[in-house]
Amino acid sequence: MRNLFVRPTTNSNARPRSRWVAGAILCALALAFIVLGHEGRRITQLLVLLMPLVALLCLPVQGIAARRLRGAAVWLWVMLFVFDGVARGYLQDAYQAAPNGAMVLGAAANTNLREGNEYLLAHWRALLTWGGLLLLAAWVAWLAVLRLGTLDDVASTAPRPLRIGLVLLLIVTLLAYSSKPWRRLHPVAFWSEWVQSVQSLRAEWGNQHQQRTQAMVNAERLSPQVTDSQPSTVMLVISDSVNRDNMSLYGYARDTTPQLQALQQGAGEQMLVLRNAWSVEASTLPSLHRMFNIPVQGESPSQHLLALARQAGYRVWWVSNHDDLAIEQQHAQLANVVQLVNRTPGRSSESLDGELLDEVQTALADPHERKLIVVHLLGTHPHYRLRFPDNQNPFDDHADAVDRQLAAQGRPGWLRSFRHEYDAALLYHDGVVAQLLRMTQAEDSRAGGEKDQRSAWMYLSDHGQEVGHTINHAGHSQSTASGFRIPAILWRDEAFTTDEQARAIVPFRNDWAAFTLVDLMRLQWHGQLSERDVLSPGYVWQAPQLPAMVASFER
Repeated sequence: MRNLFVRPTTNSNARPRSRWVAGAILCALALAFIVLGHEGRRITQLLVLLMPLVALLCLPVQGIAARRLRGAAVWLWVMLFVFDGVARGYLQDAYQAAPNGAMVLGAAANTNLREGNEYLLAHWRALLTWGGLLLLAAWVAWLAVLRLGTLDDVASTAPRPLRIGLVLLLIVTLLAYSSKPWRRLHPVAFWSEWVQSVQSLRAEWGNQHQQRTQAMVNAERLSPQVTDSQPSTVMLVISDSVNRDNMSLYGYARDTTPQLQALQQGAGEQMLVLRNAWSVEASTLPSLHRMFNIPVQGESPSQHLLALARQAGYRVWWVSNHDDLAIEQQHAQLANVVQLVNRTPGRSSESLDGELLDEVQTALADPHERKLIVVHLLGTHPHYRLRFPDNQNPFDDHADAVDRQLAAQGRPGWLRSFRHEYDAALLYHDGVVAQLLRMTQAEDSRAGGEKDQRSAWMYLSDHGQEVGHTINHAGHSQSTASGFRIPAILWRDEAFTTDEQARAIVPFRNDWAAFTLVDLMRLQWHGQLSERDVLSPGYVWQAPQLPAMVASFER
């Protein structure tokens, strides 16, 4: 039976050239994956950290057991760098993100076993490709180790300059390992620290009480005030993964938003569709963080929108179809009333957004004079087929102009199928969002006969979605503008002025949405950045720095 790390022939009889070739293959393999996962100066640093491989290759050993042990050590050392390169390469290819970036750390910390399995099912093609690359590298390294004898006898007869060079190289390696900034780049150190960062982040989210208490203290110090005495009801609807390019309200060829379009026609000057809205993040957690945490002029700490609302006298509801620990702890628990209708975490949750409408109606019926109702929808988050009822996909039974355009662009069949599902999810989503607006309008009409009440409504998405718009990809995307193109709609019970209506075509960013929402709520405080409120006469657009190339923010 063949030994694991020893060829059937005796290693001592192998030709020195064959041994050097095997050693060169192992070094080249590690180098290739270092280059795959790193760039610039980091490649040099990782190459230096790789150098103990040379010592392992030249380590004189006697006996089969010792050679097996040395072969296992060589193979493991190479595979550490291979795994590091594959993991980094996959994240860069799929999300243009580093493993220790906020997006990846947040997603990992916020993922459980079930959602991890769902992710595997959703992205099996890409994972199969990168997993196959990893297995191929492992096999090549295995074959090289099987042919590896010991190079100590060859090294001992090498020219003197080469031996001196090897000694100097090992000295440099020792110095590199003595430096913490270099040492922490080694795959073992880096991924160990990565795991600790994920665990720390998860623990931090699990104990947010102190941060929420501080947010309320900060809001009290700022003393926000409501500028009029009228009762008011304001609803903020936050969706997930909605790309405005797929909404017929924004000119899409498929009729995906008929109800919102009908409401726009009926509302007239009371409804404002912001045509050029953008997110500044391509995933939910960082996007919500930037949406709800409001910077203040001067040295004051940033303020949480919900804490400000409560401090000013608003009663706050958080009604959500998400089951997400981080969102619940960082934002939802700051509300007076929290209603989470979905208790199935992950992408495979079959809870439809329409299931929260009853809870929203309960919030609207509450007699409190000032109400802020935050509604957090799953929207069109993957899996798209779970975001609408069964047998309600009108786009998959025939080829239309959209399907023909995708085919002409060379989009594969599986991606075109995802587009059909995404558009069907948007069609269902349109009905839910439209109903939320109608409920707000109905509350305004009901209250109008009894008292002078103000009502306002705001809708936007946390980020966009790439579904074959520019690349063969379906899902979150940091590399394309589609990952950041979102809808944003405003409604209030009084007409928008001519100047405000002109803002429909100016660029808008969702991390500034809170400044517009507090305008609808009539909130003011010292240090308020009114130039970020799209309804303010002093609105000044500043383009965000996005990882994706954006030709123009005005379309």
